[in-house]
This record gives sequence, C-alpha cells and structure tokens, in this order.
Amino acid sequence: MSSPRGRSVPGCAVLFFVGAALWPAHANTPSPASLPLAQILTSMEHHNQIQREALKHYRAVRQYDVEYRGITTIAARMLVEFDYDAASGKSFRIVSQSGSGILSEKILKRAMDSEIEASKDNGASALTPANYRFQFEGSESLNGRPAYILGVEPLTGSKFLYRGKIWVDATDFAVAKIEAAPAKNPSFLISRTLIRWTYAKTGNYWMPQQSHSESKVRIGGTAVLTIDYGAYQINPGA
Repeated sequence: MSSPRGRSVPGCAVLFFVGAALWPAHANTPSPASLPLAQILTSMEHHNQIQREALKHYRAVRQYDVEYRGITTIAARMLVEFDYDAASGKSFRIVSQSGSGILSEKILKRAMDSEIEASKDNGASALTPANYRFQFEGSESLNGRPAYILGVEPLTGSKFLYRGKIWVDATDFAVAKIEAAPAKNPSFLISRTLIRWTYAKTGNYWMPQQSHSESKVRIGGTAVLTIDYGAYQINPGA
C-alpha cells in the first residue's frame, strides 16, 4: 500500500461522516508573532517535509466507532491495528468488531479503504497551495499553545479536499486542528457533513489524535463517526 507523501489528512477517508467543535482558548498563552501568510505556509510545508523524511515507521491500535441515530439507534465498533512504513505504506488489521454488521462493512471498513486510496495520490490531497487557497483569519491559544488560524478553500472538487479552517501551531508550524466540510458532497443522501480532526505532539512528531465527524442524512437521522488514533509506537529510523 502506498505511503503518504504530504500533509494530507489522515481522516480524509472519513469525509462521509463529519462533525465540528471548538476547543477553549487559554487566556494566559501569549499571542504568536505576526507573520505574513506566505511565511506561515512555507514554514508549514517545511515542517511537513522534515517530519515526512524523519518518520519512517509507526504503529497504533485505533478505535473506530459509528452510530446512526434515526427512528432507532444502531452502532458498531472496531479495534484496528494500524501500521505505517515509509517503504510499504499503510496497513490495517482488524483485531475485533462488534455491533451492526452493516455499519461495520459500509462505514468502518470503507473509512479504512478510503484512507489507503487517498494515500496513493497524496499530492492531490495534500494541504498545500497547489490544492488550496489560504486566508489568514487570526490567532488564538489552542491547548495552551499559540496557533495561527487559516481559512482554506479547495481549488478543485476532489472528494479528498475540504473547506473550512485549520489551526497551525505557531512554534512548530504543524497542523494542530482542522474544522471543515468536504469540497464535494460524498452522496446525494447526505445533506450536510462536518468534521473535526485534532493532532497532538508525540515526542518530536505531530500525530493524528482524533477525528469526529457528523453527517445529516436526507431521509432522516444523523450518523456520527469517531476515530481515536490511540497511543503511538514510533520508530523513526526503521
């Protein structure tokens, strides 16, 4: 399976189900230095390149949860061993699953397949000026760290792109949070989709922490998908 070659969103595969939320700001955190938008983008791309070149192998046990709330409520859960290797790419192994078989097959397994699909052509989904128009929207504290807020608008209708806001850590220039909607509606059955991705620093690396997505279904009901990315075992030079 192909490995990622840019800062695409590990949760890009879950654009089918999306939800947004805001983290509280911490007033005691100093505001970041005022930088031109071009410099922020250049620094962000530099950070992504350095991490991509240094991080050769990592693994984690992810937890996938999906719940459909309509006339009745059904749910499913999977525990999945995820492995990334710079040479061979991403791989998934289902450890256990429970709940609705339909949701497991149609939602959870498809989320994994979509993530692999996106990684095969990561240049088309990377968070770069080639795929997005960026706009500076201010700064705030995010989990006690200063961050820049950028608006992002996709330049194409790719199903792996999105529109919304990103939070860029002002010290490391890593993407720390994304709140967005897909650039392209994934299905005519979906009336609205929103998603939140959060990232956290593990050692020297910024890694996906959680994605929480919510989709309003036209025939009624709401589907919510949450992926907890688990504790990482990182072997940078493997």
